[in-house]
Amino acid sequence: MSSPALRTLVVDDEQPVLDELVWMLGRDDRIASVRAARSGAEALRVLDEGDIDLVFLDVVMPGLSGLEIARLLGRFRTPPRIVFVTAHDAHAVEAFEMNAVDYLLKPVREERLRESVRRACADVEVAPAPTDDRIAVELGGVTRFVTRGSVSYVEAQGDYVRLHVVEGGSHLIRTPLTTLADDWADAGFARVHRSHVVNLLHVRELRVQGGRLSVLVPAGDELVEIQVARRHARALRELIHERAL
Repeated sequence: MSSPALRTLVVDDEQPVLDELVWMLGRDDRIASVRAARSGAEALRVLDEGDIDLVFLDVVMPGLSGLEIARLLGRFRTPPRIVFVTAHDAHAVEAFEMNAVDYLLKPVREERLRESVRRACADVEVAPAPTDDRIAVELGGVTRFVTRGSVSYVEAQGDYVRLHVVEGGSHLIRTPLTTLADDWADAGFARVHRSHVVNLLHVRELRVQGGRLSVLVPAGDELVEIQVARRHARALRELIHERAL
């Protein structure tokens, strides 16, 4: 069986390390493409776009650390494979508890990097094909389907909910928001208000103004700001920044 061509993202706040990893990965014919990010926030923006099979994550970075990003990705049905890259071995046990493919110590040797790619390829070969639940929506008497992963946030409207998708537009389906929040929790959706549920993968920013927390999520060409109820604020912070369980 031929090795899959992996679409790869490298995340490291040190530009020389980032450049070297990108260069070495570009020499491996099992790598289809390599993208780079210098922060956790930038990495999440790339991951929002999908089409990433393998992520090389620096463990210690300003803002969101590699471990925090991995916990967040671990909530999703088909997360990319993860290889941690670090100057220290203190987090190795925690990394493998997150089902990391490998754990590389800096400075990374090319032959060791190739071994990580080999492990990632083997993992992809035995993994089930990615799936994403499809939701039937009615548009002008025509039934169409949207994927759950494309939904950035959900808004309650009486006995219905409105699904707002990343590309723009929205769809009304008949289900209570409470039921949807419970059913979609394992897929990375979190209740932030009595009338809103957000897809954590699509959260671009957290804002605090006047002591109130809000999140920004994409909808078409705009970012929509959604207020977080005080009773949901602590749980949301923990999901994104601490446990992401």
